[in-house]
Amino acid sequence: MKSTMLLLLGCLLVLTGCCAMGGGGGCGKKCCASKQADARNDVIYVCNCGPSCKCNTVSMAPGNCKCGSPLKWGHVVKVEGDEALLCMCKEGCTCAIDPKDSTKCGCGEPIKRVSLKGTGLYFCNCGGSCLCNTVMDKPGSCKCGMALKKTD
Repeated sequence: MKSTMLLLLGCLLVLTGCCAMGGGGGCGKKCCASKQADARNDVIYVCNCGPSCKCNTVSMAPGNCKCGSPLKWGHVVKVEGDEALLCMCKEGCTCAIDPKDSTKCGCGEPIKRVSLKGTGLYFCNCGGSCLCNTVMDKPGSCKCGMALKKTD
């Protein structure tokens, strides 16, 4: 009985520690979803009303596009120059670019390209294979330590 209680306590501590570290190490997407959403710097909301729309609304918070459509949640999987590559899958997703098809996310959704130019957002642009994916509405640093860039 005592060893069973210790085992259960140990499992609980591992899960709690996993969530406290932001979901690393196989925590499972659900147990830390709200904590990850609070701590994430790769989430932006963009206009998703189709290729004919040119409003290019980008925001750090939910709302509506300049054209009136609701903004859609997405997470940055890569930044190329001043363009963010987004996965527009379900909210809370943390997938990366599909290594077999660079036009899709790991979850199968197509990659959406969004210009960050003139949005007022700061973003990591360290280039190469770096995948910091940090986007913020104020100056700061990437996960890699570089200063965030703003493109007017």
